[in-house]
Amino acid sequence: MKYGSVAGVGKPVSRLVQGTVMLTAARREAGFELLDGVFERGCTCFDSAHVYGNGDCERVLGEWVRSRGIEDRVVILDKGAHPYEGRNRVTPHDIRSDCIESLGRLGLSFIDLYLLHRDDPAVPVSEIVDTLEDLANEGLIGAYGGSNWTVGRLREAAEYAAKAGRRGFAASSPQFGLAWPQKPVWEGCVTLGGPRNEPLLEAYRQMGIATFAWSSLGGGWFSGRFRRGDTGDYEDYFDKLCWECYAHEENFSRLERAEELARKSGCSPAQIALAWLMHQDLDCFALVGCRSLPEFAENAAALDAVLPAAQVRWLTEGGPEPTPES
Repeated sequence: MKYGSVAGVGKPVSRLVQGTVMLTAARREAGFELLDGVFERGCTCFDSAHVYGNGDCERVLGEWVRSRGIEDRVVILDKGAHPYEGRNRVTPHDIRSDCIESLGRLGLSFIDLYLLHRDDPAVPVSEIVDTLEDLANEGLIGAYGGSNWTVGRLREAAEYAAKAGRRGFAASSPQFGLAWPQKPVWEGCVTLGGPRNEPLLEAYRQMGIATFAWSSLGGGWFSGRFRRGDTGDYEDYFDKLCWECYAHEENFSRLERAEELARKSGCSPAQIALAWLMHQDLDCFALVGCRSLPEFAENAAALDAVLPAAQVRWLTEGGPEPTPES
């Protein structure tokens, strides 16, 4: 496992971040077994959200942390202020309310990294930053940031924080990976992927902000389940969603290049995709939703892969395949 640091989080943060959306109260012991195995393999950072599983994901995660006595060894990344029933909830009241409720579900007194699940451009960044700053000053959260925020709003928040003497956003969580969605995966989502978003990617490099890339593997795009010519008639909700969002020509081409490189290097296509992500000159952490220990171990091994710049460029742009000497 490899680790990074996030301003305001006083613990090592694993570059691979395990999601918790698969945790349920009904399968608590299986969830504990998965979390134990992931933690033993070096993962220190676990991602959850107020909106996940009607609260069960946070409850199971918190119970596991408390039962193992590892509060000082793990980094809890939690999210709040997700829209509900058509209402944007990025308000001081909703931010605070979600944070307090999440702490209660987790059974913890502190959330290491708290992100807003969405943004609402109608709300001044000053109100948002001040609310998060208050939560940090009260000792309820450590670092804070935003998920699915545009570069423009991130810059606004940074400018206000600098002017007002606030901590400011320590992290941002957009969708980003070798596969990129042709439409928002969910309403209000933001991606850095694809050729047209290269200026956004460069802006992230300039900001130097810790980047937690969700759907870093394209929702299973590199699993081998999706092929040109498929009808997209899947029974599984997430397979349907993946096809609707990621099944376009550029992603098929990137998948085929990843598969070709995987065959020659002895890796899996998913490992190639994760290695590509880690070679993007970003302070990047990959959010993954592994449902088994072998899957997590495979993903973790990708962190040690070394891709020459020519291969990174080829995976992105195509063209003649680079030779070993290039």
